[in-house]
Amino acid sequence: MSRKITLGVIALAAAAALALTGCASGGGNAGDTVTPGKLTIATGEPAYSPWTVDNKPENGEGLEPAVAYAVAEKLGYKKEDVVWVRTTFDGAIAPGPKDFDLNLQQYSATPEREKAVDFSSPYYVTKQSVVTTKSSKFSGAKSLADLKDAHIGVAAGSTALNIVKEEINPSTEVQVFNNTDDLAAAVNNGQIDALVTDVPTAFYIIDSEQVKDGVNVGQIDTTKGGDELSILLPKNSALTKKVTEAVDELRKDGSLDKFAQKWIADKGAPVLPKK
Repeated sequence: MSRKITLGVIALAAAAALALTGCASGGGNAGDTVTPGKLTIATGEPAYSPWTVDNKPENGEGLEPAVAYAVAEKLGYKKEDVVWVRTTFDGAIAPGPKDFDLNLQQYSATPEREKAVDFSSPYYVTKQSVVTTKSSKFSGAKSLADLKDAHIGVAAGSTALNIVKEEINPSTEVQVFNNTDDLAAAVNNGQIDALVTDVPTAFYIIDSEQVKDGVNVGQIDTTKGGDELSILLPKNSALTKKVTEAVDELRKDGSLDKFAQKWIADKGAPVLPKK
């Protein structure tokens, strides 16, 4: 046997051994992920509650880490095989190579984004949420009927306007503001009693203190016009179909509803009944 043939045989044997090692170290197929045997999941920096608790996705607390670890398990990965990294929101949806396998930071699939990245089926459909200040007489509202006499504002172009009219039917005309900043300012200066916006924005407004001493009164019980939040993956990822199947299974067995109840409704955004 020549030296050249001998080296070739050794190289093939080494490659085969490496492949077997990669397959044995974690779930899925070794070539499907950026790091063989590991599932690399990205989120934002910082990542806010209730989506991620204490900016520590590795603790599994918050809606998105809970979904991420449940999906990882469905794919055959143990918790210790999950690696967390951080990305910007816009950077993750830009064309080009990715340093992650999955990314969760309240992404909704749009035709424009789908040109550059893949999306799973949705793990959460947003509702509209009512935000006011702790000192407001409407902060303790237990139903939509309790908000009937509130002066309510919404942002221009949002689906909130029709939902407020249909579900709350306030006694005064709903006020429309140019953007979320103006909407929050109107609550702060007493121009309106409360604002209505989608759940992710509501929590951001409170966490970033755009509304001083802000409180999430609760969610309006409709997903009409709500954003469908999905897991983002690199374009043409070998995992896209598998992740979608995993999310669909979690929806079917009721896990997604349980996660939403635990991390959204029970963390300061109860669903408000009509009466």
